[in-house]
Amino acid sequence: MHGLGLRGAAGLLAVLLAVSLAGCTDDGGEGELTIGLLLPSRAVPRWEKSDRPLIEKRVKELCSECRVVYANAENDAASQRQQMTSMITRGVSALLLDVVDPKALRSSVHAAQREGIPVVAYDRLAEGPISGFVSFDGAQVGRLQGQALLKGMGARADGGGVVMVNGDPSSPNAAWYEGGARAVLQDEVRILKSYDTVGWRTENAHDHMSAAVSALGPGAIDGVLAANDSIAAGVISALKSARVAPLPPVTGQDADLDAVQRIVEGEQYMTVYKPFRLETEAAAAMAVALARGNDIDSLVRTTVDSPTTEDVPAILLTPTAVTRETIGRLVRDGVYTVDQICTPKFRPACVRAGLTR
Repeated sequence: MHGLGLRGAAGLLAVLLAVSLAGCTDDGGEGELTIGLLLPSRAVPRWEKSDRPLIEKRVKELCSECRVVYANAENDAASQRQQMTSMITRGVSALLLDVVDPKALRSSVHAAQREGIPVVAYDRLAEGPISGFVSFDGAQVGRLQGQALLKGMGARADGGGVVMVNGDPSSPNAAWYEGGARAVLQDEVRILKSYDTVGWRTENAHDHMSAAVSALGPGAIDGVLAANDSIAAGVISALKSARVAPLPPVTGQDADLDAVQRIVEGEQYMTVYKPFRLETEAAAAMAVALARGNDIDSLVRTTVDSPTTEDVPAILLTPTAVTRETIGRLVRDGVYTVDQICTPKFRPACVRAGLTR
């Protein structure tokens, strides 16, 4: 697998846009095309706040006669199977699937193929005969988290004790992130405990961290590798409840607003920023192209292998680490305004971080 930098991604998206518009007419001659969008949960804020609206907007920009039908699985594989069956039955033109459980949805991907409906795996690599994959390089996400954690630990990075609070074991991305992080950490620190967080849920992460503090003692924990910002929220809450002070560095991912505010305040050390606009634009363009029957193999820059399928055409974008020192990147990129981050509670911390209008 090879990542794709932001400059390369911009060029690729321009090509995808041109191809997805090829043959597009506004006179209704082709009839309406329907793209099914299946997202995994509401537990992680990005799905409803960023991915869904950005995909819906971009599909409409690319294709005036296209519409998006949407379903959220609420982190339940059985519900996602039913939702996908419903979309197949209604004859959607293409599917964008952010899979809850790849194995559980494999038969549904086969069912779509039998009906001639292409499936684009979005953010998480699905199993079965998918037509394309759009995501960020998950191994690089984990590496960025591991590298930042070592930096945040300072002198304690030399043999210090780390707790890993990983993602949902049913998600292929969780193992991807963990593998990248372990590749960085394994020869530098002692991994004292490692937990899988079902549903990526904050409350489950809280329970894991509480158990780690109870088992190890607060003084033994020099850093926490938290797989995303929802998990980081539970970790930090548990550390504060146990009166651990000072807080050890804690990683994250997704640049959720509350995580950004925790970083400004000094409670969370870093997050991994994944420009969702690039991911959603690439996915929308790929789905529109496939819905029109266009060949996308020549448009992508790499391939990936799933447990069932080799050489899946893929776009892997490059993530970026964000700490208190670089938080202004999110404002410059238009992710948040200073006012959104620096509410009255956080204004003094924002001033100290140099985050002002």
